[in-house]
Amino acid sequence: MELIGQGMEGAVYDLGDGTVRKIWFDRRPDDVRPLKAFLDELPELPFRTPRIREITTGANGLAISVEDKLTGVPLNEAGLPEEHALDAFVTVVEALRSVHPGPASNALPVISQPFWQDTWGRSLAALVRRRAAAARKHFERDVPDFDDRLDHITTQLDQLQIGELSVVHGDICPPNVLMDGSRVAAVLDWGFLSTAGDSTFEASLAAGFFDMYGPDARRLDDLLVDRFEKLGHDRERMRLYRQAYAIVTATIYDENAGDGHYVWCVNQLIR
Repeated sequence: MELIGQGMEGAVYDLGDGTVRKIWFDRRPDDVRPLKAFLDELPELPFRTPRIREITTGANGLAISVEDKLTGVPLNEAGLPEEHALDAFVTVVEALRSVHPGPASNALPVISQPFWQDTWGRSLAALVRRRAAAARKHFERDVPDFDDRLDHITTQLDQLQIGELSVVHGDICPPNVLMDGSRVAAVLDWGFLSTAGDSTFEASLAAGFFDMYGPDARRLDDLLVDRFEKLGHDRERMRLYRQAYAIVTATIYDENAGDGHYVWCVNQLIR
């Protein structure tokens, strides 16, 4: 087996037969089965998505899964002209916008906890409140009038009336989009924020994730927000969702708020 990737959730090895083995760091088989059901529920799309073929238990009780190997070059390494790279992001978001979620989408945990309540907006508001509590001491230091801002964001989410929902990936970023030339070949790493939800949430996050830290980050963000608005995504709702995401994930990678992601999230709240 050849190690071909390692992230927060596990290490991935190429088995040489068109499949890969993922050794999960902190998930047991029962934690992975809802993700398998969610991925099995996805319809055929213009690009490939993961399929979990087998889930077994390792010696330590943690999950080992066998999945189809998805091939392609990560978008951030593909060397595409800017316009083609932006097109790839729009292609992914708009393809998922047309996917009607099934029961496995609603059942999938979000950030390892049950997510869905009676509406999408109230479900997201509850997640924002829970995650705000984990980062409150940092936000109160770095975000002016944080409590008022939190109340405004969650009130707006509670009151959202969204019509038809879509499947949401929740982490459309360049490393998760594999390219075959200028064509999107596959989309990786589902499960962190994947659920049934508002496609405008996906559009908002994708616009921000295209370039989070580079010197052109704001320009590229604005370009994608403009493009998504022209496709029917409400600009103010995209802004609301970006603020919600900032609160949810600010300390997800470093509980002490000492990393660049926390700084990015604070900037989303105060810019």
